[in-house]
Amino acid sequence: MTDPARTDLTVAVLAGGLSHERDVSLRSGRRIASVLRDAGAAVEEWDTDTALLGRLSTTRPDAVVVALHGGEGENGAVQSVLELVGVPYVGTRARDCRRAHDKPTAKTELLRSGLHTPEWVALPQSTFRELGAAGMLDALVARLGLPLMLKPDQGGSALGAHVVRDASELPAAMVGTLAYGDTVLVERFVEGVEVAASVIDTGDGPVALPAVEVEPGNGVYDYRARYTAGLTRFHCPARLSDEVAERVADAAVAAHRALGLRDLSRTDAVVDADGRVQVLEVNVSPGLTENSLLPRAVTAAGRDLAEVFTRLVDRAVARGAGE
Repeated sequence: MTDPARTDLTVAVLAGGLSHERDVSLRSGRRIASVLRDAGAAVEEWDTDTALLGRLSTTRPDAVVVALHGGEGENGAVQSVLELVGVPYVGTRARDCRRAHDKPTAKTELLRSGLHTPEWVALPQSTFRELGAAGMLDALVARLGLPLMLKPDQGGSALGAHVVRDASELPAAMVGTLAYGDTVLVERFVEGVEVAASVIDTGDGPVALPAVEVEPGNGVYDYRARYTAGLTRFHCPARLSDEVAERVADAAVAAHRALGLRDLSRTDAVVDADGRVQVLEVNVSPGLTENSLLPRAVTAAGRDLAEVFTRLVDRAVARGAGE
């Protein structure tokens, strides 16, 4: 796809699915499909349903772009299917998607690589039931202090995430988080500048794009703040000193490498009062909607989203399936 007039390359964009993030995924899929069409590719938009395997067999695109968020689009399941049937795709390998998607596992890997991440405890719902919820909640506050951040151990878009500033809020927040999964990740809430640093690799190694600073109007970058126009202010590049901005970029590339990610990723972090970059989580399938952070970073870097994704598709085709 280096020639924008080329139309002999067929790309399937997978979006939708059955996760809680279906609507956001569909918006991401429509945008990237439009970008690739404008660049000259023949693009089909596919949902991930029972027709998927048949389509892959009969149509067999040259490459797939996975624009799925949450669930099987980020936990490696869909990537495993693509590897199984031998169709090249843009994005991280299935085995590494699984590692990044599980937040406690990813945080352990980040710590091993020397990165900072807020102290945390991950507990399944059964633990609260079997050992007593009241005692467990008291122990969490005693160990991690307040405020706390609660989030499901898997998933994205801040669904099920709650900031708890008073111990009386903890029981309801715990119930709300467990509505999105069987295990809750409880971590020490870090005050500071919230940033997102996207990483792309179009052939010369992973490169961090300018970080986006997130300034939600209500102080919490929750689902509404992420996807409702006007509720959050974005600053790109982030309002950081050159030294701190470089640390953010280095942390994003280090996280990308530590988790074995491929093609693109987005690292969400907080720069704390001491200037440390505290990595919150790493996303293997960053959003591509009109409010998403990766497209803002691409623009700030003086790049074009079509150019970035056409090169990623070229790389996927060149390396073949399952590599």
